[in-house]
Amino acid sequence: MNNSSTITLPVTPGFRLDGKRALVAGASSGIGLACAAALAQAGAQTIVAARSADKLAALVAALEEAGHTAEAMVIDVADVAATETAVANAAPFDVLVNSAGLARHGPALETSEADFDAVAALNFKGAYFLTRAVARGLMDAGRPGSLINVSSQMAQVGGIERAVYAATKHAVEGFTKSMAIEWGKAGIRVNTICPTFIRTALTQSTFDQPARRAWIEDKIKLGRVGEVEDIMGAVQFLASDASALVTGTALMIDGGWTAD
Repeated sequence: MNNSSTITLPVTPGFRLDGKRALVAGASSGIGLACAAALAQAGAQTIVAARSADKLAALVAALEEAGHTAEAMVIDVADVAATETAVANAAPFDVLVNSAGLARHGPALETSEADFDAVAALNFKGAYFLTRAVARGLMDAGRPGSLINVSSQMAQVGGIERAVYAATKHAVEGFTKSMAIEWGKAGIRVNTICPTFIRTALTQSTFDQPARRAWIEDKIKLGRVGEVEDIMGAVQFLASDASALVTGTALMIDGGWTAD
């Protein structure tokens, strides 16, 4: 039978990042390191940033040994002026993943002003101005981009002894939405990923407390804690053209924690 009509099938946009420059802040360990590996594996030229030059050098060596292109940028995201200068002096970044963060947990009635200021300076203020600095470079160059802040499931809910941490992550969600509105016409997308408890060296002390681990496992509907590998596909998705119409939103990687 002669069929006069033909169907043109759509093609899934790729997850590849070949030719893109990606900046990963907080890349020296844990989630940030996994994000750097994910972007490098997708083909991005990956610039890893953190305070520790030694850890960054080791990461760059590991990425290059695996056949990827990488370089280091030593910055402290909480130092806004120095971070803005470093970003301005670099070529524009097509992708930002900000995983730099700090947690000082404790009962709200016992929060010290020093702890509040330290957590807010990095998680909120530092994240805000780093995101703005990368966006400014893209706008000056007339280029689109994807800016991703590592937020938390605690940006959607509250948590025991996490008032300050949750407050800073709620703030990240707020500026993400506002920046996405402002920069959308320039093709700059701004999103967050919101992980649940991920097993890293920094979170091991929480998992070592039986009551806390039981609370965590009860809240995660999939019945297991997160691993850094659970973050990697989400970062590749948001960084790539596969998420070309996604902006101003939070991608939950929480095993169902916030579903109820």
